[in-house]
Amino acid sequence: AGGRRRHPRGTARRLITVVPDPGPTTCIIGAGCSGFTMAKRLEDHVLAYDCFEMSDDIGGNWYFGNPNGMSSCYQSLHIDTSKWRLAFEDYPVPDDWPDFPHHSQLFQYFHDYVDHFGLREKITFNTAVTDCEQLADGRWKVTLSTGESREYDNLVVGNGHHWDARTPTYPGTFDGYQVHSHHYRDPFEPYDFRGRRVLVVGAGNSAMDISSELSQRPIAERLVISMRHGVWVLPKYFDGKPADKASLPPWMPARVGRALARAKIKKSIGKMEDYGLPKPDHRPLDAHPSVSGEFLTRVGCGDIAPKGAIDRLDGDGVVFADGSREPFDAIVWATGYNVTFPFFRQPELTPQDNTFPLFKRIVKPGFENLFFLGLAQPLPTLVNFAEQQSKLVAAAIGGRYRFPDAAEMHRVTADDEKVHLGHFYDSPRHRMQVDFNTYVADLHKEIDRGGERAGVTVVGGR
Repeated sequence: AGGRRRHPRGTARRLITVVPDPGPTTCIIGAGCSGFTMAKRLEDHVLAYDCFEMSDDIGGNWYFGNPNGMSSCYQSLHIDTSKWRLAFEDYPVPDDWPDFPHHSQLFQYFHDYVDHFGLREKITFNTAVTDCEQLADGRWKVTLSTGESREYDNLVVGNGHHWDARTPTYPGTFDGYQVHSHHYRDPFEPYDFRGRRVLVVGAGNSAMDISSELSQRPIAERLVISMRHGVWVLPKYFDGKPADKASLPPWMPARVGRALARAKIKKSIGKMEDYGLPKPDHRPLDAHPSVSGEFLTRVGCGDIAPKGAIDRLDGDGVVFADGSREPFDAIVWATGYNVTFPFFRQPELTPQDNTFPLFKRIVKPGFENLFFLGLAQPLPTLVNFAEQQSKLVAAAIGGRYRFPDAAEMHRVTADDEKVHLGHFYDSPRHRMQVDFNTYVADLHKEIDRGGERAGVTVVGGR
């Protein structure tokens, strides 16, 4: 790999320098858990990359008080996934963690991981990717917030999908304080909820947590939650153990596993109507479950008053679909997020109402050197989801995996979406849903199939 070569006597001597091939280059957008686990995988396979993070630190959504405004952490937040299900494969969580760690503990775990594997010095902080243009040869021209442009063979998108807050529109106006759950931090700052009449809109995990917190008697005078649909609220524990610790084997048909889980749920928590909640219009697990260890108790104690959908905003109050009207001082919109890629200009790379089908939730056919990480709503966790996806990405970049043709990719994607989405009712929050265990087992098989297409032996991407 470089050096001097002596020429035969009688010929002119010259210095010949052999420059080693640097191999494929990759740009990683973002240094949240998707970005830095991808970086670690490329390090493992000695593949060149640059990682750009617009903030001053790693962590993305789990960086409380992130100065880039992308974090949706609130002060009291504990993750709804147990420590056994969120751990990275090659870096165990601390032994002294509680079953459901606080966001600060998870953030420290991320720091420990990045420092343990020496990734921090490879991340360029305070630098955003502002534009990504595909060149005529298929490579990517990446423009940075510094004004600099660089070219790469591959592009990895790990910018997350819990930062572009989605707020519904209703007729009328509201005169009081309004905040999306993405910007909610605590009951006192920047808005003091004590003694206030509060409406929380939504029925997901954030709505469950925030309404449970604000409904405590020393805080809100009255707490109402508006739910368009009845939902199944699942506890964090079943039989004294974290509910997600008991997972079904991947070989079991999904419909059988769901039937068993539904029976367990109904037996353990009963009917939602018995708590005073609207009756769900679907079976358990036919929607992304809302998980809370406190919400049902708060409803049962009368601290949270459930209401149906909103009809219109009305000055100092809200009129509901049943015709009733209530006055409020504040509204918390826990109404989800839009999937957004502000650095793409191509229409085909712009999701429409959170619909963005991808082959194995990673690649759009025709863009086989563009990889999306963590762009899914997996059960039970998103934390270590991209760590699994990075196995296929690294194999593809390193030439150990070959994608099927576009027609086959479209067919497989349609089949996969039937498996993962077919039992959910249609909603923006369900359009990227996957079952973690089923997905990962299939992903490893696909990596092996892609290895065979590439003429190499790959076992689960390792």
